[in-house]
Amino acid sequence: MESLGVAFGLVVRFDAGLWAVIGLSLRVSLTAVLVATLIGAPLGAVLATRQFRGRQVLVVLSGAFMALPPVVVGLAVYLLLSRAGPLGPLGLLFTPGAMIIAQTVLILPIITALTLQAVAPVYRDYKGLFAAHDVAPLAALRIALWDARFGVATGILAGFGRAISEVGAVQIVGGNIDGVTRVMTTTIALETSKGNLEFALALGLVLIVLALLVNLAILGLGRFGRRFEEARL
Repeated sequence: MESLGVAFGLVVRFDAGLWAVIGLSLRVSLTAVLVATLIGAPLGAVLATRQFRGRQVLVVLSGAFMALPPVVVGLAVYLLLSRAGPLGPLGLLFTPGAMIIAQTVLILPIITALTLQAVAPVYRDYKGLFAAHDVAPLAALRIALWDARFGVATGILAGFGRAISEVGAVQIVGGNIDGVTRVMTTTIALETSKGNLEFALALGLVLIVLALLVNLAILGLGRFGRRFEEARL
């Protein structure tokens, strides 16, 4: 209990070292979520509304890759960014940029698959109406994506939850360098191994709060979305 009290004190006193790690974690994860959303949301909507060669393969891959092992993603990104890799000249390895890439690869399938699941039923309901009014494919995609926005937002929140709690991939490509690439999950592992349980517990408390907030937001969006649909009907 004493360690837990000290950990809580570090959080509420805004310990500089603690909040530097939290700030970096949030910047990396939020940037990865933004990039993955800009790619995954439109891709999921296209998969839900269009038929083309290779579509089924992409649908299967987006679902299967939701469970990608983080260490495998980290290894793949490491090989791409290493000196001998195709992206080696960019010098991104062991930087926050490499961590963003790894997290983006991890959560892109989640956002794509959940966007597909959210948009597909909406598009099915509107398909006859779109055809009757000769709505252009791009306009139909935008309308379906907007009407499925609550489901899409749920996918984005799920992606953030996966990103902020990830450790394996960012450890491999970031190197856990103090003040440069040390995020909450990797710091918890390091400080626990050093016996600095108070600092690790403080970060653990923040992660738990973030997880609770994400889950509450997902639950709230789901309820609000259902009420919105009922009111519209």
